[in-house]
Amino acid sequence: MSISRRLFLKNGAIALASVGLGPMFGPTFLRSTAFGETTAQKRKKVLICIFQRGAADGLNIVVPHGDRDLYTHRPGLAIARPSRTDAQSALDLDGFFGLHPALAPFLPIYKEGHLAAIQACGSPDATRSHFDAQDFMEAGTPGDKRFADGWMSRALLACPEDRAKLESANSPFRAVAMGCDNGLPRSLQGDAAALAIPDLASFGIGLKNLKGRAALSGQTGVVDGFESIYDNAVGDVLHGTGKESFEAIAALKKINPGSYVPSNGAVYPGGRFGQSMKQIAQLVKAEVGVEVAFAEMGGWDTHTGQAARLNQQLRDFGQGIAALYHDLGDKMSDVVILTMSEFGRTVRPNGTNGTDHGHATCFFALGGDVQGGKVLGHWPGLAPEQLYENRDLALTTDFRAVFGEVAVKHLGAQGLSKIFPGYTGTQADFRGVMR
Repeated sequence: MSISRRLFLKNGAIALASVGLGPMFGPTFLRSTAFGETTAQKRKKVLICIFQRGAADGLNIVVPHGDRDLYTHRPGLAIARPSRTDAQSALDLDGFFGLHPALAPFLPIYKEGHLAAIQACGSPDATRSHFDAQDFMEAGTPGDKRFADGWMSRALLACPEDRAKLESANSPFRAVAMGCDNGLPRSLQGDAAALAIPDLASFGIGLKNLKGRAALSGQTGVVDGFESIYDNAVGDVLHGTGKESFEAIAALKKINPGSYVPSNGAVYPGGRFGQSMKQIAQLVKAEVGVEVAFAEMGGWDTHTGQAARLNQQLRDFGQGIAALYHDLGDKMSDVVILTMSEFGRTVRPNGTNGTDHGHATCFFALGGDVQGGKVLGHWPGLAPEQLYENRDLALTTDFRAVFGEVAVKHLGAQGLSKIFPGYTGTQADFRGVMR
């Protein structure tokens, strides 16, 4: 007999209230048990998505130094053309584009052919609202607020192999959001179970005395009460999935955040973003069944003092992602790291040494199957008549073409319209991100 989702959520909420657990842990964990995802398993492919919240300035990240109009528009803000004598100049990629100097850790990965940039990319919707643009991008439905689920959740459900396993062998850790401020991000909301993990230690992983059961948030006595409620509910609601889910979490005790040593000389930056990157690496390397992971980095809304702020942002961003890439080592042959931001910034600076809300920006993709060593997409130009609304970098690549290509060619999802409702694009619109 199948359970009623409403009944499960109602009873789950009572259980949470009974043991005093926080909402961030409870609903997402309960959802994974409700769908019968009980055993950890090694996943064939992994997608790691990183959201740059706040609208990252793609023109100073992947610098079109070969477009002379860049320096006309941004005489005091643009990153200088590549120069062997100027440490603050762009790092040349192909004679036309270059990386911001703070992204030096990306350069060898690009040269190895495992990193690609996608320029003039983003949402076709014209909103300049952070909230709306992020919501549209994570839902995969630009300009349309009718859908409550996210594109990553739909992508998982569009993988035939995964759908066949939903009732049996999927790990409760197949979809995780690490270190997110507001719990489960919109990208992962939907019918595919997902977990929001603020921090591995607070999630109860890596404690020495699990003794066959998970310790939650370091609270003594919590597990006994929580599992007891599950025991009593098995016949009525959970149908035997409670204990197995606890066993799946207990299997993660080998991951000890306090003693983890990254591989291959990887050095993560301090702070929350670096921690999220390191802990995602831990989960992937532990082979507990991670298939998609999500992390975020805020602080990209550079209205004032952009040069200094962007330099620090990109230093942490580049170091964190490069460390993740090197830490995973050979596992990167089955991993794609994809970055995104809700929109870009104005071509011309404002009066406070910053930039305002714009339109298109740049994304990055890294991985063994990524067709790297290239800046992908169509460059629209920065001449005044080529700008969007006479102020922004014009959009030439719909973000759904990039997300869709990774979902189809990497994860094995089928049906772009299932992942992006209302999208009329086809595989002909893919940009060659994947080999």
